[in-house]
Amino acid sequence: MSLLPLRSTLLLVTVIVSVLAMTALACQDSDEETNEGLIAFQTDRDGKPEIYVVRPDGLGYTNLTNNVANDYSPSWSPDGSKIAFASDRDGPLKVYVMNADGSGQKAVTSNPDNDYAPAWSPDGSKILFLSTRDGNVEIYVMNADGSEQTNISNNSAPDSGGSWSPDSSRIVFASTRDGNSEIYVMNADGSEQVNLTNNSASDWDPAWSPDGSKIAFVTDRDGVPEIYVMNTDGSEQANLTNNEAIDWSPAWSPDGSKIIFVSDRDEKNPEIYVMNADGTEQTRLTHNPAEDILPTWTAGTQ
Repeated sequence: MSLLPLRSTLLLVTVIVSVLAMTALACQDSDEETNEGLIAFQTDRDGKPEIYVVRPDGLGYTNLTNNVANDYSPSWSPDGSKIAFASDRDGPLKVYVMNADGSGQKAVTSNPDNDYAPAWSPDGSKILFLSTRDGNVEIYVMNADGSEQTNISNNSAPDSGGSWSPDSSRIVFASTRDGNSEIYVMNADGSEQVNLTNNSASDWDPAWSPDGSKIAFVTDRDGVPEIYVMNTDGSEQANLTNNEAIDWSPAWSPDGSKIIFVSDRDEKNPEIYVMNADGTEQTRLTHNPAEDILPTWTAGTQ
């Protein structure tokens, strides 16, 4: 018997095994990347603000809203199944909720004034949002279905930027009630409002870490807006980005090891960056001439 057919068969088997092994490895890598979750963000790369998602490795962009109106400021539900956002598709800005794939978009507020900047509570039961319905920008909280909308900040000065503590018991936010923008914390019912930063510069955009130990925020105390971090009592305030460009809009990764943020440091247009929670390894994530802003990160496979 000739050895040629046998050698050909062995070669074919070797090729098949190699292809199967590479396919399995590729699937494993894909699963690992998917299990890092998804980042939702606002972008005007289609000519107007839309809600997109992208993988944490910067691949796999998807337009979720794809609407002729303007869509803003996404916020993931804690289980990653839904996204709250704001839209002016029915007139004034309203808070909407959609499934993670963009389906089932529906309004959960209906008010003649503007409702926007939603933030889902970590226990999934509430959505915080900003509203101008009282003649001023105030922080409201409602049930996730839109019922029981309540003004909890209730102050004559504008309040903004609400972020929940991991146990949903407290809210960190920004306010100009002391003359300049400062970071405050209050209970989820609006009681016990306390100034954390108490600085002559402006501080805003607070974001609570997943383990509850830190708050990231933006401040211009060093001349330009930078990302800072502090303990939840306001102590040990430290600069993380240390860049001459403008850095803003911090948001934590689900495991708390990283922070995504927005910067205009490279192309002088807003792009999304990611860094370790200590400020090291600052890396650009999006690469588009449009504005990519307001990122938010959810865990798990969608």
